[in-house]
Amino acid sequence: MASKISEENLKAAAEISAATMHEAAGKIGALPSYLKPIAKGMKICGRAYPVKGPSGCNLWLHRALAKAEPGDVLIADIGDNPEYGYWGDVMGTSAMARGIVGLVIDGCVRDADELEEMGFPVFSSGLCIRGTAKLFDGAGSLAEPITIGEITINHGDLVLGDEDGLAIIPADQVEEGIQKSIEREAKEDATKERLKTGETSLDIYGWDKN
Repeated sequence: MASKISEENLKAAAEISAATMHEAAGKIGALPSYLKPIAKGMKICGRAYPVKGPSGCNLWLHRALAKAEPGDVLIADIGDNPEYGYWGDVMGTSAMARGIVGLVIDGCVRDADELEEMGFPVFSSGLCIRGTAKLFDGAGSLAEPITIGEITINHGDLVLGDEDGLAIIPADQVEEGIQKSIEREAKEDATKERLKTGETSLDIYGWDKN
């Protein structure tokens, strides 16, 4: 695993939008746009704990709950069938008690109202009431690399998400990403002040060449 992201850097990253971090870090790590927070205002920031399990089964997610550490975000690949409620309020209760700070799953969940009420952030492909099974002989993995969309997620990577989307930043690039994000935000603030005076973006950026 790459160098562990410090608590200080996690705190700093939590103040940055996913879009800004993605752009500032070199336009990297954008997860598919269909992965959305299950409630308005949910944000997620933590160290990735990858989980892989078979479709229709959430046993590997239960195993991840037992193994992940405080500050981790469970990020799950559940195969090619998202149409199950892989996660709900019971698992959310366990996760919060163990210091897990969120879930990203390339599949559906349920108990959206309860998860929102308890304040546990979940990003998923949708909501589904179908119950899962426990396939004890099903293949899976914990803390091993997974791929969602075109992005490979390693144990310890930064998971940063808000209503705009999700960004995965390799652990050893997080500190630089934070600094570049701060610089980017400062430049954008200065640009917005100029736009408020009536200047156009074409003038500011020199795009009006014709």
